[in-house]
Amino acid sequence: MANDLNTVSMLGQAYSLLGFQIVDGVVGAGYPQKPKHSAVFAQISPDGSRLTELARKANMTPQSMAELVDELVDMGYVVRRPDPNDGRAKLIVLTKRGRGAVAAGRQTIEGLEEQVTQILGERGHRELRRLLSTLLDATNT
Repeated sequence: MANDLNTVSMLGQAYSLLGFQIVDGVVGAGYPQKPKHSAVFAQISPDGSRLTELARKANMTPQSMAELVDELVDMGYVVRRPDPNDGRAKLIVLTKRGRGAVAAGRQTIEGLEEQVTQILGERGHRELRRLLSTLLDATNT
């Protein structure tokens, strides 16, 4: 029963459950990928991002992020392009297929938001967001 779990376990389970539901929605929309690929999709800028920036935002090593990017390049979701601001650096940029996968992810997330509202009610959902914001703000300082 969820009430027997500590808060950290409950947050972890919710994170995992929602993460897998997002991937299922994206895969169901015709964009095969693995849950670990969301580390790239969740961090990448619409104009492209440097690998080191993606790694930092995802709290990963650049080597681990490079492996994910390599997989996504092979799958046709991203490409490496020269950074127009620094010829020595590369930007990781979404392809048309990658933008489609991101759009499918956003659509899936919107559906999950609606499910949360159905379960908790409008007021409960707002309160959950307020409490999570308070927690995140307090721990990101």
